[in-house]
Amino acid sequence: MALHPHCIFQRGPSPIVAAAIHNGHDTRRSVEQRLAIDEDEQQREEDPVTGEWTQIAKTQIVGLRSRFEVDLNRPRDKAVYETPADAWGMEVWDTPPDPKMIEASLREYDEFYQDVETLLRELIEEYGRVVVYDLHTYNHRRDGADAPPADPQTNPEVNIGTGTMDRQFWAPVVDRFITELRAYDFNGRKLDVRENVKFQGGYFGEWIHSTFPEQACAIAIEFKKFFMDEWEGEADPDEVECIYKALESTLPGVQTALRQL
Repeated sequence: MALHPHCIFQRGPSPIVAAAIHNGHDTRRSVEQRLAIDEDEQQREEDPVTGEWTQIAKTQIVGLRSRFEVDLNRPRDKAVYETPADAWGMEVWDTPPDPKMIEASLREYDEFYQDVETLLRELIEEYGRVVVYDLHTYNHRRDGADAPPADPQTNPEVNIGTGTMDRQFWAPVVDRFITELRAYDFNGRKLDVRENVKFQGGYFGEWIHSTFPEQACAIAIEFKKFFMDEWEGEADPDEVECIYKALESTLPGVQTALRQL
């Protein structure tokens, strides 16, 4: 295991990697002193539960830094939110970050991508091909705690983002994953799992696919926060555990599809 201030890397004996790059909440002291955003609002836009879900895999990547310091799922020139336009109109800063602060954040960004590349190259050398479960969550009550939730027709419980990959090449793996997740008995019902409805995948997956186009498949997996109160920040432990088991149930089928590719 490699532990950095900004990320944990755990290497295990499997071609499946689980990543939670928006899991983090920590910021450097110099950053924290300049933030205008309050802690509740900050956590609402982060993905704290996803770090727990990475334990489905033997190999894990877990972000420790808040996306409000450096966003690992954006291109390098957009990884630090400098204006409200970079952060969904939110006023992130009391005092905008200066060049020295941005440079320090981008050093961690660069180190992260160097470490991911090293890890994936090692796994590809051993297994030939790998699959990355790129785990995220998203809000669906942005109008307020007492307002109606967003339209479920355009906000699936699980959005599978495949817009940055060669979808045809990776079809056996992705289709198997979606089929297995849809089939899981989720507390007596089936999850609403759809592809590219809300999101098509971020820069992390785009970078993986451009670097390893036929060796690594990054599936962006976005769970709507139906498993928690997104305004209070409290998750239902039973729902969180059930999501963990649902993800875990897909592993045998995905590994079989990967071997047959």
